[in-house]
Amino acid sequence: MFLGTEKGGWMYGGQRPRHEVRCPEFYITKVVLSQRQLKELLDIESDNITLGGERIQQICTNLTMGINTDEIGIDAEKKWEVRCPSEGEWRRAHELLELRLEPGKIEILADGVSDNYRGAMMDGRPRSFEGLGPMAQHRAAIETHPRQEGVTALSSAPMDRELSEIVIRLVITPIREVKAVRVPLNADFSANIRGEIFWTFLLGVIPSFAIPIARGMGSYATTGWANLLFGGLCAGFVTGAFWRPKRPTILYDEAEKLVVDSRRD
Repeated sequence: MFLGTEKGGWMYGGQRPRHEVRCPEFYITKVVLSQRQLKELLDIESDNITLGGERIQQICTNLTMGINTDEIGIDAEKKWEVRCPSEGEWRRAHELLELRLEPGKIEILADGVSDNYRGAMMDGRPRSFEGLGPMAQHRAAIETHPRQEGVTALSSAPMDRELSEIVIRLVITPIREVKAVRVPLNADFSANIRGEIFWTFLLGVIPSFAIPIARGMGSYATTGWANLLFGGLCAGFVTGAFWRPKRPTILYDEAEKLVVDSRRD
């Protein structure tokens, strides 16, 4: 399974890089927890239970402590936990099972908030928030369209207060105890700069000079070169928002080799 996009435009920067995710076998609820289930798990007598970080953590901790591998028929040699799914687990399950989605809801994931997929986990484990500031109190989420069925977007939600729109589904998943295989944190910055300069000139600067010459206004290409250069740079810059060549996809085996090599060092 792959997450992210290989599109090169700047507007897709938050969805890059496209990378492979390999999840171990796990179990997931096809529907989100109902109000009746929340009442039983939280031992709260209310007909309208709202969820926040503390209540979600309480549910997951209690269920993890109560796992009986023999009773539910899972591998007793592995360590298991109950939690919200990571994005990799959610996407994989939705791909195979077509998870039932409630319109206009915010389904909480186990991942912290991040700007892009640099540093993302490639084995399906949750990604922690890496940074400082108020977003540390948020979690990644799958937000569903209020009217159009099946339309979702990756979003986030605060965990420091309870919200009526928040719902959760749970996974029983093995605890990954080996070093995480992650998407490399850094791209090839110099190659990106060289590529940007090339495409800006090809799509912006060169046409800016070629058009007046083709229309018989060659003298303006000399006298008005500053205006043409500035206009070409602007045009080339704008094209970069929508189109650039596809970026490479990061495969699991390639990233795993980097982890193995770092251990040797």
